[in-house]
Amino acid sequence: MAVLGNMQRALIRGALGLMLLLGAASAAEAPTEFQVKAVFLFNFSRFVEWPPQAFSAADQPFGVCILGDDPFGSRLDDAVRGEQIAQHPLSVRRLHSVGDSRGCQILYIAASEAGQVRQIPAALEHRGVLTVSDINGAAEAGVMIQFTTENNRIRLRINVDAARAAGLIISSKLLRPADIVGSAARD
Repeated sequence: MAVLGNMQRALIRGALGLMLLLGAASAAEAPTEFQVKAVFLFNFSRFVEWPPQAFSAADQPFGVCILGDDPFGSRLDDAVRGEQIAQHPLSVRRLHSVGDSRGCQILYIAASEAGQVRQIPAALEHRGVLTVSDINGAAEAGVMIQFTTENNRIRLRINVDAARAAGLIISSKLLRPADIVGSAARD
């Protein structure tokens, strides 16, 4: 039997933990799409390295932000409750404008923002914010990580050029199973 990689083990542990938090759901029910995506968002914080200037203070919260109509409900809050990255407690914020994104390390761009998906990464001015979305074509539009669904499985498309331009380093453990978009895909 093949040994699972660190990322896969972490995602499985996170999914199992999330399922325990959702005790009201029956054990026979599979996690929903957005339960799984919430766990992915939480785990991205462990597989991406942010530049020191991404935090204005040593104890600043690690901001996981949602821009637009929130598809997660309480699922994302449940996934990050009580968690920390280094000395930064994780917090979830809902935003109405990309201008409100100061203090966000991860910015999930909801489907309601599809008409602005090209402008949002540009508006962040390479501030070290990991952008994530499930909007079709988001990775090609400059979003760093795009969720896609194939055969009822969530897959990742990663724009390494956009991440590099923002000063972010994405772990090879996250890159290996992903589809790469940008110049790295041509190398």
